[in-house]
Amino acid sequence: MPVPDLIPISHEPGYRTPTIGRYDGGLFFASLTYAFRDGYNATWGDWQDHKLAFAVLHRFDDDGCYVDSEILTGRTVREEQDGVTVAPGLEEWLADRLDALPGREFGNIAIRPFQTTHDGVLFGLVLECHGEGTDPDWVELYPNQLGFHEPWDGRYDT
Repeated sequence: MPVPDLIPISHEPGYRTPTIGRYDGGLFFASLTYAFRDGYNATWGDWQDHKLAFAVLHRFDDDGCYVDSEILTGRTVREEQDGVTVAPGLEEWLADRLDALPGREFGNIAIRPFQTTHDGVLFGLVLECHGEGTDPDWVELYPNQLGFHEPWDGRYDT
């Protein structure tokens, strides 16, 4: 089965997709996530100094087409562990952005693949080939590491 034009994503409170849904302007996908900048070699012994926290709000129109993203870079894992204050609280920043969405309702969404880059990190829903063929058969949400595939029912692998 080929990748559909719209990728369903299930709303799962208390797990990996609690802050997705609809608002008066279309659809949204918000999350707190961690990622390494492009080019970082994860075999280095100082990974905690390089893995960054991010607060992310992606917006889409009613047809699931990408509109824009607001992304805030937070602390590294080491800075969080050491209690260093180098950026506003990501949770508060994201809560403020979500509260500002008029008519916000959490729930299932379906969006089209997209990608953008922020602070050296890929964000998006990217077509990939995980099978034996050359046609895409998988869609990965970066940097959240959620993989979507047949039967395209909104469930994902982590």
